[in-house]
Order: sequence, then structure tokens, then C-alpha cells
Amino acid sequence: MTVAEERTAEGLIPGERTGGILGREYRALTLGVVSVVLLVAFEATAVSTAMPIAARDLHGLGLYAFGFSGYFTTSLLAMVVSGQWCDRSGPLAPLTAGIAAFAAGLVVSGTAAAMSTFVLGRAVQGFGGGLVIVALYVVVGRAYPERLRPSVMASFSASWVVPSIVGPLVSGTVTEQLGWRWVFLAIPALVVLPLAVMLPALRRTVAAPGSQAAGPRPGMDGRRIWLAVALAVGAVLLQYAGQDLRPVSALPALAGAALLVPAARRLLPPGTFRAARGLPTVVLMRGLAAGTFAAAETFIPLMLVTQRGLSATMAGLSLAGGGLTWALGSYVQARPRYEPVRERLVRIGMALSAAAIAAVPLTLDHAVPVWIVAVAWCLAGLGMGMVISTLTVLMMRMSRPQDAGTNSAALQVSDALANVVLVAAAGTVFAALGGGSPAPSATAGATAAVTAHPAAFAAVFLPAAVLALVAAAVAARLRGGGQPAAARPGKAV
Repeated sequence: MTVAEERTAEGLIPGERTGGILGREYRALTLGVVSVVLLVAFEATAVSTAMPIAARDLHGLGLYAFGFSGYFTTSLLAMVVSGQWCDRSGPLAPLTAGIAAFAAGLVVSGTAAAMSTFVLGRAVQGFGGGLVIVALYVVVGRAYPERLRPSVMASFSASWVVPSIVGPLVSGTVTEQLGWRWVFLAIPALVVLPLAVMLPALRRTVAAPGSQAAGPRPGMDGRRIWLAVALAVGAVLLQYAGQDLRPVSALPALAGAALLVPAARRLLPPGTFRAARGLPTVVLMRGLAAGTFAAAETFIPLMLVTQRGLSATMAGLSLAGGGLTWALGSYVQARPRYEPVRERLVRIGMALSAAAIAAVPLTLDHAVPVWIVAVAWCLAGLGMGMVISTLTVLMMRMSRPQDAGTNSAALQVSDALANVVLVAAAGTVFAALGGGSPAPSATAGATAAVTAHPAAFAAVFLPAAVLALVAAAVAARLRGGGQPAAARPGKAV
């Protein structure tokens, strides 16, 4: 075996230097991809702050939820498209197109004169975001050797820390002083930096010997695209049904399930829903981890406002520590000493998340100090940082080069799908048990009127904690399974 062959067998691309992700060989590419993640992270935190004002000014409060679901629906579709596009021609084209669509959607929303146009812009933005996130994962898998991938994922997590802390504050200030439109219109200007820094380095990497998968390039699979459309439409119908508890809502719920379940079974790797060892369990675990965390996090601010009288600002700050510890958890998993025990890191992380979610409803008892929530969410963030980054590294390790895009898309689809299903389920249970929201007359800093029964919150947090604990047990099946194939349409899961 030649030296070049030995280096390729070790996961090192020919000509690669032994430095880290900020070494001379990878510095430009790393700065570029991290800039993209920073862009997405800041948008996610800033836009959420400006959305209520935008909907009010555009007289579109009735379409407020579609500003979020429109983004989610098109991103689900784009994830599948991006996976196939990356496998066919590499990540450069979908990444560039995704960033452009992301920026274009922001401009459409920022200049909208009606709420329907605003929602259209969010849909365009979501399609771009779906293209970008899958392409970024493929970039990491192709451009970096296996030993550096944990560090890249840790840098992705760290990129969310500053936006999660300062994003709402900056967005709120801009909205109050300049208007909500500038929150949307200012972000596209930031697109120039990641494109200028990243694209030249990415072109060199894609063109490098050994960077592309051997063999013929697969074509776009039209059937998978239609399955992705069915998945997205089914998710929207379930969301709509979960927000409206009238008997007639059973019809869209049944229609949504009829579309979503078969599509998910064929888009995710075979064996995902029975936790087959290896890649299927990696994909399943990503959904369980993200979904349980999101279901709990969605209701924490509402609980703190309605049950403990915190202002909206203080309730939001109670979650800020989770962003810091998420980055810490991702940093921990990147240490080389943990490489042989990655599956154990996932089990520990899910156990930490389960314990944190279970601790949150303790504050429904007014004798329990409210700062328990902030401490618990720091614990949850630590666990999630370990889990999410580790699962991504495992997915890359288990994927054949020609399936990297498809499997990256499956991981993201599992994440997004679990988010909407578990959050919708939690919202339905919450509403059925007398859930509500702060009274309209409540003002920031004042004690909000209690309009939700404490049992409604407990019914959200405790099942999420149990499911996270179940996921910790399922993590034992991450090891093994050989070299799994990518998901294939038509094959039962």
C-alpha cells in the first residue's frame, strides 16, 4: 500500500496537512462554513422576535402560524432535494443556491405589503435553509478527515451561542428603533462574507483528487421528491389539526397521517422505526433527541410567565444558559479521548436531557425556586450538545461516499419531523387539559394572569422526559449494523 493509499484508508485526503480545522489547509473553508451557520443562527433568533410585530403591521395575525409552518414545510422538501443534489454533483451547487434562496426569501418578507407575501418569503427562505443545512453536512463529510469532523461540529454548536444571547436583544432594538423590516433586510447583506470566504476553498476541495465518490453519479429520484412533498403536506395538516380541537379537525389529522407515515417510512433508512442497529438508530435518535428537547423548550417560557409571573424577557433568559452549555457539550464530544465511546456519550447526554426536562415542572410548586429551570436547562443543553454533534459524526462515519447527501438529508428530516410531531402532540395535550396563554392585559415585568392549569404543563414535560429516557436506552443500538445502505423509496422500514 502506498503512502497516499494509507492516508486515504485513515480518512485523510491526499495532500492533507496534519493541522486542525483552523490550520492553513482548512482555515478558509472553516471560517466560511461557520459564517453560514452564524447567519442561519442569527436569523432564527432575530426573526422570531420581529415576527409578532410584522404580523400585526401587515394585518395578518390570522396567518401568523403560517410564517413558521411555511418555512418548515419547504425546508423539509428542500432537505430531500439537497441530499440527492449533493450525491449527484457535490455540495457546491446546492449550498450556493440555498444561500441565495435564503437571502431572497428574507428580501421578499422584508418588503412585503401583505401577510400572504410575507409568508411566501418565509417559504422561499425555508427552501434555501433546507438546501444549506444538508449541503453543509456533506461539506464536512467530504472536505474534512474523520479525525477533524467532531471539531467542526463543535464549531457549529459554538456558532449558536452568541446569536442565541444577543439575537433577540439586537432584533428587538432594531424593531423598536428602525422597524421590523430592517431585521429581514439587513441579514442578506451578511451573505457576502461566507460566500467570498468559503466558495474558493470549497471549489478547491471539491476538485481535489479523492474528494468525490467513485462510480457513476446518481440521477435525481422523482419518486423521493414526491414523497418529500407528501411528508411536508402531511406535517402541515397535522399542525393545523393540533391547533384546532373541534371534531372536524379529525379529518385533516387523518389526511396528514395518511400522507406523513408512508412517506417517512420510505424517506428514512430501512429499519429506522424499529431501531435497527447502526445508521437507522442514529437517524431515529436524532429525531427523539431534538423532538423531546423542542417539545419541552417550547412550553418553558409560557410556564414561567403564567405560573410564576416572570416577564417574557426573564423567561427567555432562563433558557439562554442552555446555548452556552450546548456548545460545551459539543466541545466535550470533540475530544479525541472520547472517540472509542461515542455511543456512550449519546446515552449520557440523553440521560442528562431526560433529568433536566423532568426537573422543570418542579417549579409549578411555588415553594421551589424558579432558578431551578435555568440550572436544569443548562444541564439539558450540555446533554444535547453531546448528543447532536455525536450523532452527526456517527452518521458520516457510517455513510458510504455516494450516500452522504441522502443520509445527511435523512438525519435532518428526522430532526424536523420529530420537532413538528412532538410539539404538535404536546400542544394538543396542553390545550385539552386547560392550557392557555398569558392574559392580553399582562405587561412585561408584571405578574401575568394564570390562564393555564398546572396539570397541563406537567402533561407536556413528564412524557417528554420519559421519551428522552427511552431514547437513552435505545442508544445502546447505535453500535454495530455494518455499513448500512441509504434509504430507498419503496422499501419498508
